Amino acid sequence: MKIIRTVGLLVVIAAAFAGGYIYKAVKGSTAATAQKSERKVLYWLDPMHPAYKSDKPGIAPDCGMKLEPVYADGGAATAAAGAELKSVSADDLSKMEIGTVQITPEKQQLIGMKYEQVELGGGSRTIRAVGKVAIDETRIGHVHTKVEGWIDQVFVDFTGKLVKKGQPMLTIYSPDMLASERELLLAAKAKTIMRNSALPSGFDQSESLLQATRRRLELWDLSEAQIDQVLNTGEPIKNITVYSPMSGYITDRKAFPQVKVMPDTDLYTIVDLSRVWIMADVFEYEAPNIHLGQTARVSLDALPGRAFNAQIDFLQPQVDPMSRTLKVRLNIENPGLMLKPDMYADVEFRVNIPSKLTVPADAVLNAGERQTVFVDRGNGYFEPRQVKTGEREGDRIQILSGLNQGDRIVTSGNFLIDSESQMKAAASGMGGMAGMPGMTNELAKPEAPALKQKAPAAKPDAKGMADMPGMGAEKK
Repeated sequence: MKIIRTVGLLVVIAAAFAGGYIYKAVKGSTAATAQKSERKVLYWLDPMHPAYKSDKPGIAPDCGMKLEPVYADGGAATAAAGAELKSVSADDLSKMEIGTVQITPEKQQLIGMKYEQVELGGGSRTIRAVGKVAIDETRIGHVHTKVEGWIDQVFVDFTGKLVKKGQPMLTIYSPDMLASERELLLAAKAKTIMRNSALPSGFDQSESLLQATRRRLELWDLSEAQIDQVLNTGEPIKNITVYSPMSGYITDRKAFPQVKVMPDTDLYTIVDLSRVWIMADVFEYEAPNIHLGQTARVSLDALPGRAFNAQIDFLQPQVDPMSRTLKVRLNIENPGLMLKPDMYADVEFRVNIPSKLTVPADAVLNAGERQTVFVDRGNGYFEPRQVKTGEREGDRIQILSGLNQGDRIVTSGNFLIDSESQMKAAASGMGGMAGMPGMTNELAKPEAPALKQKAPAAKPDAKGMADMPGMGAEKK
């Protein structure tokens, strides 16, 4: 008896649960039916060909898809089960841009839509450029002789040799220099003779002649020590030694024994590599962020793990017409002469940028003249916004106008939304064209009567086919 009571109690509890579930399901179905019946259907349209409209539900003749209803409140077809879309008033719809579409949650999941909010970004970013090590042109020296003559001996006899300032480079025989040295000796002898002369003016003239001759030798780059050597020994120096004007490496040599040289002959080219230049190529759209005095980080593939700090000291005044880049010159120390001319380098400029709105680059549909972003307006509505973009940093791009901070935008699946938006915009534009086949001006009004489906074509009259070959009138 106790077992029977327990079983009966369990049956009563199960019946109560089942009754509550059935009541809830019936109530929800009744509410959905009532809500659906309250919405007035204007017409049904082909989702793939919006130009086709019908006054009753059915199957689209062109694509075979089920016709979707268009309601008087501006809403689209019913949402997927369990994902109900709220209706939007006509006033709210009128405030949205042309091409706004409504997509059910089921379709959103099917096309893989993703969202993200518009953020306010700023701070700093890095501009990367490719550069090359170059010789500092302010540290280049040349060895010349100011007199005509012939090279006798050459002490620096190969390119690339390191020389120090004041180091002997070569000796040269010059008839003009030899003649001036002899004039110097004669002027010195005349001064000695006129020192004991009774005419004071003679001594002064001999002194002036000596100083003029000495000055001429100095202008021909004869050193003070060499001039004193001529005066002390009383013998002219036949082969004059030419010394290096600076320390550096020989990059060019034209000095060879027994070769005649002229004052314009460039005997040696000397380069000081203790400091070098980095010539970086910056794209023209990034050039406004580069300024004089700005520091940069330089790294080279030839020196892995090493980084150098450089400073911008010059910007080229024009852009390279072939590569569309701006030459940026950086001055950098060269410790241990590790940086060799013509080495490639990677240059990173750290620049500060003002705070601006940014969105993922994938959210912007670039059609050349216009850039479009789809904004989630709620209830499944997605509005196309024309935006103006700025600089791009990584996978984000600046928005100069068209969006507000906090707007929820589509970042994935926007290509499919754009296709449907353009189709809807085109259908809206053709709705008022009376001359289009199947289009009347009444379609532009929400309360206009719906179009009828095309009537089936009339059957051909058998009598009118009597004259056709093989179709005799006597045929029964």
